[in-house]
Amino acid sequence: MDINRELLQFYVYKKVLKRRDADDVLIEANRLKTSVRDYLLKKELTTGTSELEVLGEFWCLPYIEVDMLDIDDQLFNDLSFEFMKKNKIIPFAIDKSGTLLLAVGKPLDCNAMSAISTCFYGDVDYVLTPPVQIDRYIDSIAAVISTSKALQDLNSEKDEEIFSAAEDADVVFKSDDVINNTSVRLVDSIIKEAIPYRASDIHIEPYDKKVRVRYRIDGDLQERAMFPIESYPAICARLKIMSGMNIAEHRVPQDGRINMLIGGKEYDFRVSSLPTVSGEKIVIRILDKTSFHFTREDLGFTPEENVVIDKMLAMPHGIILLTGPTGCGKSTTLYSFLKEINNPTVNIVTVEDPVEYTMLGVNQTQVNARASMTFAAALRSILRQDPNVIMIGEIRDEETAEIAVRAAITGHLVFSTLHTNDAPGAITRLEDMGIHDYLVSDALTGVIAQRLVKRLCPACKKRGKTNAKEMEALGISEPITISRPQGCQFCNNTGYKGRIAVHEIMHMTDEMRDAVTSQTTLNELRKIASDNGMVSLFDSCKSLVFKGITSIQELMTLNME
Repeated sequence: MDINRELLQFYVYKKVLKRRDADDVLIEANRLKTSVRDYLLKKELTTGTSELEVLGEFWCLPYIEVDMLDIDDQLFNDLSFEFMKKNKIIPFAIDKSGTLLLAVGKPLDCNAMSAISTCFYGDVDYVLTPPVQIDRYIDSIAAVISTSKALQDLNSEKDEEIFSAAEDADVVFKSDDVINNTSVRLVDSIIKEAIPYRASDIHIEPYDKKVRVRYRIDGDLQERAMFPIESYPAICARLKIMSGMNIAEHRVPQDGRINMLIGGKEYDFRVSSLPTVSGEKIVIRILDKTSFHFTREDLGFTPEENVVIDKMLAMPHGIILLTGPTGCGKSTTLYSFLKEINNPTVNIVTVEDPVEYTMLGVNQTQVNARASMTFAAALRSILRQDPNVIMIGEIRDEETAEIAVRAAITGHLVFSTLHTNDAPGAITRLEDMGIHDYLVSDALTGVIAQRLVKRLCPACKKRGKTNAKEMEALGISEPITISRPQGCQFCNNTGYKGRIAVHEIMHMTDEMRDAVTSQTTLNELRKIASDNGMVSLFDSCKSLVFKGITSIQELMTLNME
């Protein structure tokens, strides 16, 4: 039996692949003359992380996340970044017996295995690591080196910027002296460094004498760099040129966009400038346009919550609302729903501000206020496009809310977002916008309130018994074991790494609809929703505390909203 067939059967055994799909995968892999593993990855039937765990068991090799490795700097510096990225390898230690320990992302690549023998004479042991994590680690080191070098140059020289005349003339920035200019290199390296650090936003803030650079990572701002204020006009001009802003305008806020290819992936950077007393503050929102592969499970939905969502998505018409503050992942959740229902028999049209992810098979429209293309105006046109499903980026005003409700009660499935504190609050918000209670009752299918809480770092979280104060917060009478943040090199001494969503799902039952039309108070609506199975945001987060996924500090932060 060939290795492809053996590996395929093992994937089926480990439930990575369904048995009914196995034969088709093998036929297609053989036809394309590729391995089963590469075919599954290319067709997104598995992910690099999940399949590598299975592959490690298949080859009897240990599997580890790259962040869990204590990488020896000397060993790492002995090999070039290009060599390690090409072969998906990182040498991280030499044990007491003199054996080189090597993290590999392509265990079936014999060339990658043998390539290291040209650099190291001795025994080699391998551990499996997701190749995407190897690339991310190498890119992060390269970006840090680039940023540090640019900052040193900026601090050691008077940066004679060629942007000085940019306010008075149109300048074309294509020559080598521009590319190698210190400010240009600093801007590029700051942007590229943010990617492997998993930053969602970059803040560049001018003050009297210094400019501060901060990254928002896992919801918190972390300071990255400081440089002299004298260099900021050139850096600000560089960002404005890249994002298509007016570099001669400093008095009003501006918005722009940058598209860049970093590490083989296309990223979209939304740039916003705001005039301050010390200069223009720049905030850059980072969006990965090519890697939207989220499933409900990835977003933190539990099996019990998925049962309710399945009922909501199965409805042919009605409104499904996502509520929560800015930056809590509402749009990402909506996109995951659209991805599920997207098929050739359904006409999906969206109106967004702006379009964050592009999806094949979905007709996406962007709001343009200058051209009078508002949410309401776009919705009127969309209704003449024979849609089955409509996604509205946000219901902001009475006109948009009214059109959305009318669309829902005339046979369309509508998705949108609102800013409310909890799921039942969406009902009163719609009524405050002028929508009659009987229309809300008829149109609304369900509301999902969402928040993001930080995940405890798996490398350093510490388990221990609850004290009296913690027991009171959790509403328990007996001590239990929970996990607490500590801080280590893998989480940048924060104690947290990554975030997970918690949800409060309110499905509109007949009892809820009757309550809405009876002008029931918000507190009474909450009680009825709870009696009908709705789990509050607090209780959803509390279950993650019990499981050791997040901390009681995150739970209390959620409770203070």
